[in-house]
Amino acid sequence: MSTPSATQTDASSDVEGGGTGLDGRRASVSIRHEDFDLSAEVQALRRGEPTVGAVCAFVGTMRDRNEGASVATMELEHYPGMTERSIEAMIEQAFTRFDILGARVVHRVGLLQPQDQIVLVAVSSMHRGESFQACEFLMDYLKTQAPFWKKEVTPEGARWVDARVSDDAALARWGIAIGNA
Repeated sequence: MSTPSATQTDASSDVEGGGTGLDGRRASVSIRHEDFDLSAEVQALRRGEPTVGAVCAFVGTMRDRNEGASVATMELEHYPGMTERSIEAMIEQAFTRFDILGARVVHRVGLLQPQDQIVLVAVSSMHRGESFQACEFLMDYLKTQAPFWKKEVTPEGARWVDARVSDDAALARWGIAIGNA
């Protein structure tokens, strides 16, 4: 399996005031090597938006086990530019499907250790239901469709990780059916 190399520099696309296809909506996509601060990200999502009544945030972390094997490290790779555009398109879908005020997606790349934070999806809205749904929708997309590649190091050696059938099923409930597993 051939995959792209992760970039040595961090790429981010902060589009709070508009641009990059999000029609002036409060949205941000950041792909980076360094860790993120949940409080700072949520604060940035809420900043200057007094109509926010709810924020839903999901933080995914690296486990030390997968598919019955211990995992020492995981390396995440992506296509710079393409990955951000793909996530921005899904955020646009979230704005269309749900009554949300803002969305932030932070995804790390590079070498990660167990317990490291990998991904943040945070969504703001006037009411909690919309935030919960949009957050789950975006995470289901990220698990299966965002152009990331994961390689785990186990006692048996390195292995590439594919999307699971259960991840495809989670995405299918939103009317997006693409078989990966």
